Amino acid sequence: MHGATRAGHVLAIGLLAGIASWPGATAAPRMDDREALRFSQAAIGRTVGGYEFTSSAGARLTLEQLRGRPVVLSLVYTSCFHVCSGLTLRLRETVKVAQDALGEGSFAVVTVGFDTPNDTPERMRQYAHERGANLADWHFASTDAETLGRLARDVGFTYFASTKGFDHITQTTIIDGAGRVVLQVYGEDFAPPLVVEPLKKLVWGGNLDRGTLEGLVNTVKLFCTIYDPSSGRYRFDYSLIVNILAGGLALGIAAAGILAALRNVR
Repeated sequence: MHGATRAGHVLAIGLLAGIASWPGATAAPRMDDREALRFSQAAIGRTVGGYEFTSSAGARLTLEQLRGRPVVLSLVYTSCFHVCSGLTLRLRETVKVAQDALGEGSFAVVTVGFDTPNDTPERMRQYAHERGANLADWHFASTDAETLGRLARDVGFTYFASTKGFDHITQTTIIDGAGRVVLQVYGEDFAPPLVVEPLKKLVWGGNLDRGTLEGLVNTVKLFCTIYDPSSGRYRFDYSLIVNILAGGLALGIAAAGILAALRNVR
């Protein structure tokens, strides 16, 4: 069960509301999908605080520790077996693709449980294990209600307790190395490039120093690593380099011909 049936299947704008059993939940206002989308988009450009969580291993985790590289952030609740679970499974496959293309350690992923009384570190650990999401640099975390409320406001995440669980926007938030929200990806069924392409730009294109060898290499990586839908993976396209070199050679030959012609005229 999920809130999309109540909202008239709002797939047209990429929103899905997740509802599952949550003991003790009380009725709340219905989520306004347009307002939720507006609230979410308003977060773009906002700097997210260095919030403190408890990881699924029981260790202290802060967003401040992850500064300097992009962070992919999702908010779920562990008793949501349809929408939230689908989001995490999709994100798992996308993270694999991104790590293969960009390299492990180039970005981090954080999934926070927003059902704060129930999404304990143990529940988050079990949730990750059941979905095969125990990947490098992916942190499943718990927090208190006050911290969660402030985090939700920072990243534009709307959620309401309902008689059946929660009604919430389903979004994946991409945060840059300085802690700024740069993109929201909506829904539980998105194509990997929607997440990997912005990560490519943040990892390789954010601070390209074209005066150095590393900067030149990153420039080539940024423009020549492309998504192959047939394999569901990114690959390095050497043909782009060949075409660029061929184009440069052709321009050089043309320029030489023009100069020779000008000399003959003179």
